[in-house]
Amino acid sequence: MTHSSLDFMVSRSDLRQGQWQTTPLPALSDGEVLIKIDHFALTANNITYAAFGEAMGYWKFFPAPEGLGRIPVWGYGDIVESRHPDLIVGERVYGYLPMSSHLVIEADRVSKSSFIDRAEHRAGLAAVYNNYMRVSSDGTHQASAEPAQSILWPLFMTSFVIDDFLADNRFFEAEQVVISSASSKTSLGLAFTLKQAARDGIAIVGLTSKANIAFVEATGYYTKVVAYEDITALPLIASVFVDMAGGGSVLAAVHNHFADKMTYSCSVGGTHWEDRVVTKGLPGPRPTLFFAPAQIKKRHTDWGPGGLDQRVAGVWTAFLADIDRWLKISEGRGPEAVEAIYHEVLEGKSRPEQGHMASVAV
Repeated sequence: MTHSSLDFMVSRSDLRQGQWQTTPLPALSDGEVLIKIDHFALTANNITYAAFGEAMGYWKFFPAPEGLGRIPVWGYGDIVESRHPDLIVGERVYGYLPMSSHLVIEADRVSKSSFIDRAEHRAGLAAVYNNYMRVSSDGTHQASAEPAQSILWPLFMTSFVIDDFLADNRFFEAEQVVISSASSKTSLGLAFTLKQAARDGIAIVGLTSKANIAFVEATGYYTKVVAYEDITALPLIASVFVDMAGGGSVLAAVHNHFADKMTYSCSVGGTHWEDRVVTKGLPGPRPTLFFAPAQIKKRHTDWGPGGLDQRVAGVWTAFLADIDRWLKISEGRGPEAVEAIYHEVLEGKSRPEQGHMASVAV
């Protein structure tokens, strides 16, 4: 039986500094299961988890030694040991995982379709991250679809609820939505969702690097695609800014250009994680951090059981049917591959069409 886990950890003060540690696994107590992690996605979203690890509590999900952090990822694993009567060895699960070979979960609220981790260190954290799906309950599951699910689903849910949040607030009376880091998968999902909803008179503007303009335009999701250097060419009309980049330079450029024409500034991601954000003294509304679980919780209350899932499902299905035009998935196995992919994503060197899957196991 496995007695240790191989874990990738980073310095909380310098995300470039990573290390592997072998962590002893405790003997399972009643109600616990041991998951062997098969594979997981690595995207700019995971860099956002790290960049906001302190502020948003992401470091709390998977404890690490002082000064180090275990970056959360989304992926699949198999139960290889179980002390829970309703969860059997061999079951495959999908959910929030560390960049590790194994994870112990204290299972609770076990249903036919899912269960949660009720570990003490996860108490009080957003419920959406503590939920694990039992693959056996998904009649549509295909192993070949796991990479797309891991790479895109967590991002798409965020995309969907941003669109829903904006619509819920009547787009703050804006005529256009301006989205930074337009080539990121969360931005692409948001642009797709906005376009699918056919919001009357709402233009969808993507901001990206010059190198990525052709790719972003080819998706067909945006009304207009503009290089960061050309922000001042955008028309001065009432605008909502959705900031996926999280960099001070882009934030300042957009705020200074639109000033009082900006009706809302929504901070989401941190793809430009090294460009320190300075929000004091900027014209226009103060940037407000968007926390997807809060909107998800609101909609569970508004729409009742299954209401949100039903609404997301139709758009998600349409999105999946379209991604083969632009998404190219690759997978790397073993610690060296995991670390190489992590640094590629961290440094922003991945091509926008690239979808990375990784596995600690060779």
